Amino acid sequence: MTSAMLGVMLVGFAIGIPVAVAIGLAAIIGIEGWTRFPLIVAAQQIFVALDRFPLAAIPFFILAGNLMDVGGISRRLVEFAKSMVGGVQGGLPATCIVTCMIFAAISGSSVATTFAIGTIMIPALVRHGYPIGFAAALQATAAELGVIIPPSIPMILYGVATQVSIPELFLAGFVPGALVAMALVGTVLVWCRIQGWGKHDGDGRLPFLAALRQAGFALLMPVVVLGGIYGGVTTPTEASVVAVFYAVLVGMFLHRELSWRDLYPILRKSVISSSVILFIIACAALFSYLLNRQGVPDAAAAWLVETFDNGNSFLFGVNVFLFIVGMFVETSASIIVLAPILADAAQRLGIDGVHFGTVMVVNLALGMITPPFGVNLFAAAQVAGCGIEAMMRYLFVFIAVILCCLMLITYMPALTTALPTLFFR
Repeated sequence: MTSAMLGVMLVGFAIGIPVAVAIGLAAIIGIEGWTRFPLIVAAQQIFVALDRFPLAAIPFFILAGNLMDVGGISRRLVEFAKSMVGGVQGGLPATCIVTCMIFAAISGSSVATTFAIGTIMIPALVRHGYPIGFAAALQATAAELGVIIPPSIPMILYGVATQVSIPELFLAGFVPGALVAMALVGTVLVWCRIQGWGKHDGDGRLPFLAALRQAGFALLMPVVVLGGIYGGVTTPTEASVVAVFYAVLVGMFLHRELSWRDLYPILRKSVISSSVILFIIACAALFSYLLNRQGVPDAAAAWLVETFDNGNSFLFGVNVFLFIVGMFVETSASIIVLAPILADAAQRLGIDGVHFGTVMVVNLALGMITPPFGVNLFAAAQVAGCGIEAMMRYLFVFIAVILCCLMLITYMPALTTALPTLFFR
Protein backbone atom coordinates (compact mmCIF):
# COMPACT_ATOMS: atom_id res chain seq x y z
CA MET A 1 0.00 0.00 0.00
CA THR A 2 2.71 2.46 0.99
CA SER A 3 4.73 1.95 -2.18
CA ALA A 4 1.60 2.28 -4.31
CA MET A 5 0.64 5.55 -2.60
CA LEU A 6 4.13 6.95 -3.02
CA GLY A 7 4.16 5.87 -6.66
CA VAL A 8 0.85 7.56 -7.41
CA MET A 9 1.99 10.73 -5.65
CA LEU A 10 5.30 10.89 -7.54
CA VAL A 11 3.62 10.21 -10.87
CA GLY A 12 1.19 13.01 -10.09
CA PHE A 13 4.08 15.38 -9.41
CA ALA A 14 5.82 14.32 -12.62
CA ILE A 15 2.83 14.95 -14.88
CA GLY A 16 2.08 18.33 -13.36
CA ILE A 17 -0.91 17.59 -11.12
CA PRO A 18 -1.05 20.18 -8.30
CA VAL A 19 0.80 19.04 -5.18
CA ALA A 20 -2.25 18.89 -2.90
CA VAL A 21 -4.34 17.00 -5.48
CA ALA A 22 -1.54 14.47 -6.11
CA ILE A 23 -1.17 13.79 -2.38
CA GLY A 24 -4.91 13.57 -1.79
CA LEU A 25 -5.45 11.32 -4.82
CA ALA A 26 -2.71 8.95 -3.64
CA ALA A 27 -4.35 8.75 -0.21
CA ILE A 28 -7.81 8.07 -1.67
CA ILE A 29 -6.41 5.31 -3.89
CA GLY A 30 -4.69 3.85 -0.83
CA ILE A 31 -7.97 3.79 1.13
CA GLU A 32 -10.01 2.31 -1.73
CA GLY A 33 -7.44 -0.21 -2.91
CA TRP A 34 -5.71 -1.55 0.20
CA THR A 35 -7.85 -0.89 3.27
CA ARG A 36 -11.32 -1.73 4.50
CA PHE A 37 -11.94 1.83 5.65
CA PRO A 38 -15.06 3.54 4.35
CA LEU A 39 -14.27 6.60 2.26
CA ILE A 40 -15.77 8.82 4.95
CA VAL A 41 -12.51 8.30 6.86
CA ALA A 42 -10.87 10.68 4.39
CA ALA A 43 -13.33 13.45 5.26
CA GLN A 44 -12.92 12.75 8.99
CA GLN A 45 -9.13 12.93 8.88
CA ILE A 46 -9.15 16.09 6.77
CA PHE A 47 -11.44 17.72 9.34
CA VAL A 48 -9.23 16.58 12.23
CA ALA A 49 -6.13 17.91 10.46
CA LEU A 50 -7.61 21.39 10.04
CA ASP A 51 -9.37 21.54 13.42
CA ARG A 52 -6.30 22.95 15.19
CA PHE A 53 -6.21 26.39 16.72
CA PRO A 54 -2.57 27.24 15.76
CA LEU A 55 -3.40 26.80 12.07
CA ALA A 56 -5.68 29.84 12.24
CA ALA A 57 -2.51 31.96 12.36
CA ILE A 58 -1.74 31.14 8.72
CA PRO A 59 -4.59 33.03 6.99
CA PHE A 60 -4.28 35.97 9.37
CA PHE A 61 -0.53 36.42 8.79
CA ILE A 62 -1.09 36.20 5.03
CA LEU A 63 -3.87 38.80 5.29
CA ALA A 64 -1.61 41.06 7.38
CA GLY A 65 1.11 40.86 4.72
CA ASN A 66 -1.30 41.83 1.95
CA LEU A 67 -2.69 44.72 3.99
CA MET A 68 0.83 46.01 4.63
CA ASP A 69 1.59 45.94 0.93
CA VAL A 70 -1.41 48.05 -0.05
CA GLY A 71 -1.33 50.23 3.06
CA GLY A 72 2.12 51.68 2.40
CA ILE A 73 3.97 49.81 5.14
CA SER A 74 6.10 47.85 2.66
CA ARG A 75 7.24 51.00 0.83
CA ARG A 76 8.21 52.71 4.08
CA LEU A 77 10.21 49.68 5.17
CA VAL A 78 12.11 49.83 1.86
CA GLU A 79 12.94 53.52 2.38
CA PHE A 80 14.10 52.83 5.93
CA ALA A 81 16.33 49.94 4.86
CA LYS A 82 17.74 52.04 2.03
CA SER A 83 18.62 54.83 4.46
CA MET A 84 20.71 52.34 6.46
CA VAL A 85 22.54 50.34 3.80
CA GLY A 86 21.73 52.02 0.48
CA GLY A 87 24.58 54.51 0.47
CA VAL A 88 27.33 52.10 -0.61
CA GLN A 89 28.01 50.39 -3.93
CA GLY A 90 25.62 47.46 -3.98
CA GLY A 91 23.45 49.14 -1.38
CA LEU A 92 20.22 48.62 -3.30
CA PRO A 93 20.48 44.80 -3.32
CA ALA A 94 21.43 44.99 0.36
CA THR A 95 18.32 47.11 0.90
CA CYS A 96 16.23 44.36 -0.68
CA ILE A 97 17.63 41.78 1.75
CA VAL A 98 17.26 43.96 4.86
CA THR A 99 13.70 44.93 3.90
CA CYS A 100 12.75 41.28 3.41
CA MET A 101 14.23 40.48 6.82
CA ILE A 102 12.09 43.17 8.48
CA PHE A 103 8.98 42.26 6.50
CA ALA A 104 9.51 38.60 7.39
CA ALA A 105 9.14 39.53 11.05
CA ILE A 106 5.54 40.48 10.27
CA SER A 107 4.18 38.33 7.47
CA GLY A 108 5.69 34.87 8.10
CA SER A 109 5.29 34.02 4.42
CA SER A 110 7.96 34.01 1.73
CA VAL A 111 5.44 34.32 -1.11
CA ALA A 112 3.80 37.34 0.54
CA THR A 113 7.26 38.85 0.99
CA THR A 114 8.13 38.22 -2.66
CA PHE A 115 5.09 40.08 -3.94
CA ALA A 116 5.00 42.85 -1.33
CA ILE A 117 8.69 43.79 -1.54
CA GLY A 118 9.40 42.56 -5.08
CA THR A 119 6.90 44.92 -6.69
CA ILE A 120 8.97 47.78 -5.24
CA MET A 121 12.53 46.47 -5.32
CA ILE A 122 12.76 44.61 -8.64
CA PRO A 123 11.81 47.67 -10.79
CA ALA A 124 14.14 49.84 -8.67
CA LEU A 125 17.05 47.43 -9.20
CA VAL A 126 16.45 47.30 -12.95
CA ARG A 127 16.29 51.11 -13.15
CA HIS A 128 19.70 51.27 -11.46
CA GLY A 129 21.25 49.03 -14.10
CA TYR A 130 21.08 45.60 -12.48
CA PRO A 131 20.28 42.66 -14.77
CA ILE A 132 16.65 41.68 -14.46
CA GLY A 133 17.60 38.06 -13.80
CA PHE A 134 19.82 39.13 -10.90
CA ALA A 135 17.05 41.32 -9.45
CA ALA A 136 14.48 38.52 -9.63
CA ALA A 137 16.85 35.87 -8.24
CA LEU A 138 17.86 38.16 -5.37
CA GLN A 139 14.24 38.92 -4.48
CA ALA A 140 13.25 35.24 -4.56
CA THR A 141 16.20 34.36 -2.32
CA ALA A 142 15.79 37.22 0.15
CA ALA A 143 12.09 36.42 0.53
CA GLU A 144 13.12 33.01 1.86
CA LEU A 145 13.83 34.81 5.13
CA GLY A 146 10.05 34.97 5.49
CA VAL A 147 9.97 31.34 6.64
CA ILE A 148 13.06 31.48 8.88
CA ILE A 149 12.58 34.66 10.88
CA PRO A 150 9.50 34.50 13.12
CA PRO A 151 6.59 34.50 12.88
CA SER A 152 7.08 31.66 10.40
CA ILE A 153 4.21 29.67 8.91
CA PRO A 154 6.37 26.52 8.34
CA MET A 155 7.50 26.69 11.97
CA ILE A 156 3.86 26.79 13.05
CA LEU A 157 3.23 23.70 10.92
CA TYR A 158 6.28 21.92 12.37
CA GLY A 159 5.16 22.72 15.90
CA VAL A 160 1.65 21.42 15.20
CA ALA A 161 2.97 18.25 13.53
CA THR A 162 5.53 17.37 16.25
CA GLN A 163 4.07 19.03 19.38
CA VAL A 164 7.19 21.17 19.76
CA SER A 165 6.69 24.59 21.38
CA ILE A 166 5.90 27.17 18.67
CA PRO A 167 7.20 30.16 20.72
CA GLU A 168 10.51 28.30 21.20
CA LEU A 169 10.70 27.59 17.47
CA PHE A 170 10.06 31.26 16.78
CA LEU A 171 12.91 32.30 19.08
CA ALA A 172 15.19 29.70 17.51
CA GLY A 173 14.72 31.28 14.08
CA PHE A 174 16.13 34.71 14.95
CA VAL A 175 19.86 33.93 14.83
CA PRO A 176 19.73 31.63 11.76
CA GLY A 177 17.64 34.25 9.93
CA ALA A 178 20.12 37.00 10.80
CA LEU A 179 23.02 34.74 9.76
CA VAL A 180 21.49 34.07 6.33
CA ALA A 181 20.67 37.76 5.86
CA MET A 182 24.21 38.90 6.74
CA ALA A 183 25.74 36.27 4.46
CA LEU A 184 23.55 37.41 1.57
CA VAL A 185 24.35 41.09 2.21
CA GLY A 186 28.09 40.36 2.23
CA THR A 187 27.74 38.35 -0.96
CA VAL A 188 25.90 41.04 -2.93
CA LEU A 189 28.24 43.83 -1.76
CA VAL A 190 31.30 41.89 -2.97
CA TRP A 191 29.53 40.76 -6.15
CA CYS A 192 28.49 44.29 -7.07
CA ARG A 193 32.05 45.59 -6.64
CA ILE A 194 33.39 42.83 -8.88
CA GLN A 195 30.75 43.47 -11.56
CA GLY A 196 30.79 47.26 -11.24
CA TRP A 197 27.07 47.41 -10.47
CA GLY A 198 25.35 49.90 -8.19
CA LYS A 199 27.73 52.87 -8.17
CA HIS A 200 24.75 55.23 -7.86
CA ASP A 201 22.62 53.21 -5.47
CA GLY A 202 22.59 56.01 -2.92
CA ASP A 203 20.83 58.49 -5.20
CA GLY A 204 17.53 59.72 -3.80
CA ARG A 205 17.71 57.99 -0.45
CA LEU A 206 16.24 59.69 2.59
CA PRO A 207 18.33 60.70 5.60
CA PHE A 208 18.20 58.07 8.30
CA LEU A 209 16.15 60.09 10.79
CA ALA A 210 13.62 61.13 8.14
CA ALA A 211 13.23 57.52 7.00
CA LEU A 212 12.94 56.40 10.62
CA ARG A 213 10.13 58.88 11.27
CA GLN A 214 8.33 57.85 8.10
CA ALA A 215 8.64 54.13 8.92
CA GLY A 216 7.96 54.47 12.65
CA PHE A 217 4.56 52.75 12.65
CA ALA A 218 5.81 50.06 10.25
CA LEU A 219 8.79 49.27 12.50
CA LEU A 220 6.56 49.15 15.55
CA MET A 221 4.50 46.33 14.06
CA PRO A 222 7.04 43.50 14.70
CA VAL A 223 7.45 44.80 18.24
CA VAL A 224 3.69 44.62 18.82
CA VAL A 225 3.32 41.17 17.24
CA LEU A 226 6.39 39.43 18.66
CA GLY A 227 6.30 41.32 21.95
CA GLY A 228 2.81 39.97 22.56
CA ILE A 229 3.96 36.41 21.93
CA TYR A 230 7.11 36.47 24.04
CA GLY A 231 5.54 38.62 26.73
CA GLY A 232 2.89 35.95 27.28
CA VAL A 233 0.09 38.34 26.34
CA THR A 234 -0.97 36.54 23.14
CA THR A 235 -0.55 33.17 21.50
CA PRO A 236 0.94 33.11 17.97
CA THR A 237 -2.60 32.76 16.60
CA GLU A 238 -3.90 35.71 18.59
CA ALA A 239 -0.83 37.72 17.55
CA SER A 240 -1.71 37.12 13.90
CA VAL A 241 -5.12 38.74 14.49
CA VAL A 242 -3.41 41.66 16.22
CA ALA A 243 -1.18 42.05 13.14
CA VAL A 244 -4.26 42.32 10.90
CA PHE A 245 -5.92 44.98 13.06
CA TYR A 246 -2.65 46.89 13.33
CA ALA A 247 -2.14 46.82 9.54
CA VAL A 248 -5.70 48.12 8.99
CA LEU A 249 -5.28 50.85 11.61
CA VAL A 250 -1.96 52.08 10.23
CA GLY A 251 -2.83 51.75 6.54
CA MET A 252 -6.31 53.26 6.73
CA PHE A 253 -6.16 55.88 9.51
CA LEU A 254 -2.48 56.82 9.93
CA HIS A 255 -0.88 56.42 6.48
CA ARG A 256 -4.27 56.84 4.78
CA GLU A 257 -3.21 54.75 1.79
CA LEU A 258 -5.68 51.92 2.45
CA SER A 259 -9.33 52.50 1.57
CA TRP A 260 -12.50 50.52 2.13
CA ARG A 261 -12.57 49.67 -1.58
CA ASP A 262 -9.18 47.95 -1.25
CA LEU A 263 -10.41 45.49 1.36
CA TYR A 264 -12.37 43.17 -0.94
CA PRO A 265 -9.49 42.41 -3.38
CA ILE A 266 -7.11 42.05 -0.42
CA LEU A 267 -9.44 39.62 1.34
CA ARG A 268 -10.02 37.69 -1.88
CA LYS A 269 -6.29 37.36 -2.54
CA SER A 270 -5.65 36.29 1.07
CA VAL A 271 -8.43 33.69 1.02
CA ILE A 272 -7.06 32.11 -2.16
CA SER A 273 -3.49 31.97 -0.79
CA SER A 274 -4.66 30.57 2.56
CA SER A 275 -6.91 27.98 0.91
CA VAL A 276 -4.03 26.63 -1.16
CA ILE A 277 -1.86 26.15 1.94
CA LEU A 278 -4.64 24.64 4.06
CA PHE A 279 -5.69 22.30 1.24
CA ILE A 280 -2.13 21.00 1.08
CA ILE A 281 -2.09 20.56 4.87
CA ALA A 282 -5.36 18.64 4.82
CA CYS A 283 -4.33 16.25 2.04
CA ALA A 284 -0.86 15.74 3.48
CA ALA A 285 -2.36 14.96 6.89
CA LEU A 286 -4.60 12.28 5.35
CA PHE A 287 -1.57 10.80 3.59
CA SER A 288 0.39 10.90 6.86
CA TYR A 289 -2.48 9.20 8.72
CA LEU A 290 -2.38 6.24 6.33
CA LEU A 291 1.38 6.00 6.63
CA ASN A 292 1.03 5.92 10.41
CA ARG A 293 -1.54 3.11 10.17
CA GLN A 294 1.01 1.14 8.17
CA GLY A 295 3.73 1.74 10.77
CA VAL A 296 5.92 3.63 8.30
CA PRO A 297 7.06 6.37 10.73
CA ASP A 298 8.27 3.86 13.32
CA ALA A 299 10.00 1.73 10.69
CA ALA A 300 11.61 4.77 9.05
CA ALA A 301 12.77 6.15 12.39
CA ALA A 302 14.25 2.80 13.35
CA TRP A 303 16.03 2.52 9.98
CA LEU A 304 17.46 6.02 10.28
CA VAL A 305 18.76 5.34 13.79
CA GLU A 306 20.36 2.06 12.66
CA THR A 307 21.83 3.57 9.48
CA PHE A 308 23.26 6.69 11.09
CA ASP A 309 24.97 5.74 14.30
CA ASN A 310 25.36 9.29 15.62
CA GLY A 311 23.59 12.62 15.47
CA ASN A 312 26.08 14.32 13.14
CA SER A 313 25.87 11.72 10.39
CA PHE A 314 22.08 11.61 10.79
CA LEU A 315 21.83 15.37 10.33
CA PHE A 316 24.00 15.24 7.22
CA GLY A 317 21.91 12.45 5.69
CA VAL A 318 18.66 14.26 6.54
CA ASN A 319 19.96 17.51 5.02
CA VAL A 320 20.77 15.78 1.74
CA PHE A 321 17.39 14.04 1.75
CA LEU A 322 15.42 17.21 2.54
CA PHE A 323 17.30 19.25 -0.07
CA ILE A 324 16.21 16.75 -2.74
CA VAL A 325 12.65 16.56 -1.39
CA GLY A 326 12.41 20.35 -1.29
CA MET A 327 13.12 20.55 -5.01
CA PHE A 328 9.97 18.59 -5.83
CA VAL A 329 7.54 18.89 -2.91
CA GLU A 330 6.01 22.05 -1.45
CA THR A 331 7.41 23.06 1.95
CA SER A 332 4.15 22.80 3.90
CA ALA A 333 3.40 19.33 2.55
CA SER A 334 6.96 18.16 3.27
CA ILE A 335 6.75 19.30 6.88
CA ILE A 336 3.33 17.76 7.55
CA VAL A 337 4.33 14.39 6.05
CA LEU A 338 8.00 14.12 7.08
CA ALA A 339 8.33 16.05 10.33
CA PRO A 340 6.75 13.41 12.61
CA ILE A 341 8.93 10.69 11.08
CA LEU A 342 12.24 12.55 11.11
CA ALA A 343 11.67 14.29 14.44
CA ASP A 344 11.09 10.94 16.13
CA ALA A 345 14.38 9.60 14.77
CA ALA A 346 16.18 12.79 15.79
CA GLN A 347 14.82 12.50 19.32
CA ARG A 348 16.10 8.92 19.59
CA LEU A 349 19.57 10.19 18.70
CA GLY A 350 19.43 12.92 21.34
CA ILE A 351 18.95 15.88 18.95
CA ASP A 352 17.03 18.78 20.43
CA GLY A 353 13.56 19.07 18.88
CA VAL A 354 13.72 22.84 18.48
CA HIS A 355 17.16 22.65 16.85
CA PHE A 356 16.05 19.91 14.46
CA GLY A 357 12.89 21.82 13.56
CA THR A 358 14.92 24.91 12.69
CA VAL A 359 17.31 22.89 10.54
CA MET A 360 14.39 21.29 8.73
CA VAL A 361 12.67 24.61 8.04
CA VAL A 362 15.87 26.30 6.80
CA ASN A 363 16.61 23.34 4.53
CA LEU A 364 13.12 23.09 3.07
CA ALA A 365 13.09 26.86 2.56
CA LEU A 366 15.74 26.23 -0.08
CA GLY A 367 13.08 24.34 -2.01
CA MET A 368 11.36 27.66 -2.57
CA ILE A 369 14.25 28.82 -4.76
CA THR A 370 15.32 25.56 -6.39
CA PRO A 371 13.93 24.33 -9.72
CA PRO A 372 11.67 22.81 -10.88
CA PHE A 373 8.94 23.74 -8.36
CA GLY A 374 10.42 26.66 -6.39
CA VAL A 375 7.37 28.80 -5.57
CA ASN A 376 9.45 31.94 -4.94
CA LEU A 377 11.00 31.61 -8.39
CA PHE A 378 7.59 31.68 -10.07
CA ALA A 379 6.44 34.58 -7.88
CA ALA A 380 9.59 36.64 -8.57
CA ALA A 381 9.48 35.83 -12.28
CA GLN A 382 5.86 36.99 -12.39
CA VAL A 383 6.73 40.30 -10.69
CA ALA A 384 9.83 40.84 -12.85
CA GLY A 385 8.21 39.79 -16.11
CA CYS A 386 11.10 37.47 -17.00
CA GLY A 387 11.60 33.74 -17.38
CA ILE A 388 13.08 31.55 -14.67
CA GLU A 389 15.96 30.67 -17.00
CA ALA A 390 17.15 34.32 -16.79
CA MET A 391 17.55 33.88 -13.03
CA MET A 392 19.52 30.64 -13.00
CA ARG A 393 23.10 31.90 -13.47
CA TYR A 394 22.67 34.18 -10.44
CA LEU A 395 20.58 31.81 -8.38
CA PHE A 396 23.28 29.16 -7.98
CA VAL A 397 25.49 31.60 -6.08
CA PHE A 398 22.70 32.42 -3.62
CA ILE A 399 21.88 28.74 -3.13
CA ALA A 400 25.55 28.01 -2.35
CA VAL A 401 25.64 30.80 0.24
CA ILE A 402 22.52 29.49 2.02
CA LEU A 403 23.86 25.92 1.95
CA CYS A 404 26.99 27.14 3.77
CA CYS A 405 24.78 28.86 6.35
CA LEU A 406 22.73 25.67 6.69
CA MET A 407 25.84 23.67 7.58
CA LEU A 408 26.74 26.20 10.29
CA ILE A 409 23.20 26.09 11.68
CA THR A 410 23.19 22.28 11.58
CA TYR A 411 26.47 21.69 13.39
CA MET A 412 26.41 24.66 15.77
CA PRO A 413 23.24 23.94 17.79
CA ALA A 414 23.83 26.96 20.03
CA LEU A 415 22.78 29.18 17.12
CA THR A 416 19.25 27.83 17.47
CA THR A 417 18.99 26.78 21.11
CA ALA A 418 20.60 29.73 22.92
CA LEU A 419 17.55 32.04 22.87
CA PRO A 420 14.94 29.35 23.68
CA THR A 421 17.12 28.15 26.54
CA LEU A 422 17.50 31.68 27.86
CA PHE A 423 13.78 32.48 27.85
CA PHE A 424 11.97 29.17 28.28
CA ARG A 425 14.23 26.58 29.90
